[in-house]
Amino acid sequence: MLRGLYAWVLSLAARRSAAIWLAIIAFVESSVFLVPADVLFLPMCLARPQRSYRYALIATVASVLGGVAGWALGYFAYESVARPVLAFYGKLDAFEQMKAGIDDRWVLILLVTSGLAHLPPIKVVTILSGVVHMNLPLFVVSAVVARGGRFFLLALLLRRYGEGIARFIEKRLGQIVLGVAVVAVIGYAAVRVLEH
Repeated sequence: MLRGLYAWVLSLAARRSAAIWLAIIAFVESSVFLVPADVLFLPMCLARPQRSYRYALIATVASVLGGVAGWALGYFAYESVARPVLAFYGKLDAFEQMKAGIDDRWVLILLVTSGLAHLPPIKVVTILSGVVHMNLPLFVVSAVVARGGRFFLLALLLRRYGEGIARFIEKRLGQIVLGVAVVAVIGYAAVRVLEH
């Protein structure tokens, strides 16, 4: 099922309505959808490099709005809507573990790592942000920085280096961002230890 869904999203890149589909996929990815917007974003930027920044803007705005929808699901409808969505994707147990004892600063780190590298999936973090009642303006600013940073960096790299960098991104970007995220989490944990 997942491969079929992935192939369907990839096929949207060739349509005239690709930019609209990009907005839809980026929106739902941030709240309930399994396939990342990159599946559509990368081929669109490779096909029309001159529109890469436009596509990055569309993906960022839609992703942030989808994130706000995920935040609202967590804040207002966790039991009735968000729990069943997380259970459907097999993420409920991991979510419940993450939720226990987490504060706004950890959610902020998760939002940045998720926005940049899908670690953990963005929909999980947006819902978690609402569940822990993270300040909405702070959430929006963080989402803009993380998601915008990802899409605009990808647009820049794809415009400059084309298909070669696309292959590198598909294989290595997650590992690079994971390394940066690990350093950030270790740094945060060290600061917390020194505070006590």
